[in-house]
Amino acid sequence: MDTSRLNWLSAADMARAVRDGAISAVELAEACLARVREVDAEVQAWAYLDPEHVLRQAHVLDDQRRHGMAAGPLHGVPVGIKDIIDTADMPTEDGTVLHAGRMPDNDATVVSWLRAAGAVIMGKTVTTELATYSPGKTRNPHDPGHTPGGSSSGSAAAVAAGMVPLAIGSQTNGSVIRPAAFCGVYGFKPTHGLVPRHGVLRQSRTLDQLGVFARTIEDVALVTEQLVGYDGRDPDTRPRARFPFASVAADEPPLPPLLAFAKSPIWERAEEETKEALAELTAELGDRVEELDLGDAAREAWDWHRTIMEAEMAASFDLEWEKGRDRLSDSLRNQLARGREVRALDYQKALARIPLLNDGFEEIFLRYDAILTPAAAGTAPEGLGSTGDPAFCTLWTLAGMPALNLPLMRGANGLPLGVQLVGERGSDARLLRTARWLVAHVAAS
Repeated sequence: MDTSRLNWLSAADMARAVRDGAISAVELAEACLARVREVDAEVQAWAYLDPEHVLRQAHVLDDQRRHGMAAGPLHGVPVGIKDIIDTADMPTEDGTVLHAGRMPDNDATVVSWLRAAGAVIMGKTVTTELATYSPGKTRNPHDPGHTPGGSSSGSAAAVAAGMVPLAIGSQTNGSVIRPAAFCGVYGFKPTHGLVPRHGVLRQSRTLDQLGVFARTIEDVALVTEQLVGYDGRDPDTRPRARFPFASVAADEPPLPPLLAFAKSPIWERAEEETKEALAELTAELGDRVEELDLGDAAREAWDWHRTIMEAEMAASFDLEWEKGRDRLSDSLRNQLARGREVRALDYQKALARIPLLNDGFEEIFLRYDAILTPAAAGTAPEGLGSTGDPAFCTLWTLAGMPALNLPLMRGANGLPLGVQLVGERGSDARLLRTARWLVAHVAAS
């Protein structure tokens, strides 16, 4: 096998090649590290990466194979971890000087499950400040003068630049879908409660959701299958049998899916080329898509989301506020100040709207397989002072619905232009199967 471009293999192909003995975990690690040396001085995707530690992990995995131990589904596959997710063998600094040098005692649940699946934990990817809006150092791999999005900036950029095939991120508003759209990769946020958050920086218990970045839908399904499960330390997870995401996502739909094209109540915030690109896409889909009016019920969702997020952020970051507010960015200080002023009545009212919102969406999925909608207002904005507008993700995050960015289009400037596919709560594998159909349909047209 040609080892010069191993870093560009899919995670599924990497794992198969290691299981078959065609390549070693060390060769994969070396290829990814070589790519880091080649491009990361410009992209700056990593908050922490120790090449020697990466190779030690890979050597252990190769030794296990030599001694006849079974290979896991991600055996030897390098994975990046957002730097708000605890790793016992690496610092987790949460994008803030207030947590500099913090060494967790234990892995987060998702990290321990990735290790059990045979993954090599490559390092910690850059996050924005406490996973909020103040940007980190990462640049867009397609054009370093543009933002990669946030807050999972480093995770999206590392996958897009070929430094790893997989990375883990999180989303409280638009922090998986938006950077995936800006960097031109698949970004998947599963249904709220499917992936445990124990050992992950808490910003908002109601809204925080983990997600994944990959370059293929097969890889999205493969890694998601390793991350879904029950953990009693996260009260929002529920006991459930392990589900074969990868095999279901690989199946053909029993019938061609029917999609609902939802402009959403903030359609006016989309750039003209986004509107034109989606018009072309829906025209290509013909009778497999129908325009959907989300109605008045969704119009206040952005206000509800802001109320919940800022109130819960203020509670989560109370210690940082009390002991180090002068070392926080102005934008985060202002958010926390607003959160401390939210009335309990307004907070409880906003929480009560979520199940009502989901009741309305359940009716939509009696007819449609998925909702098609923008992933972001447009391509990645120029400059690094902002991570871009997350508004096209807000509604789906609030509802806890599974959402996936599809890197199907390009803007006039050559940068990626994403489209978002949203599914019914709990029907994550069906959403991935529908996404596979859509990507194949677009490629064939």
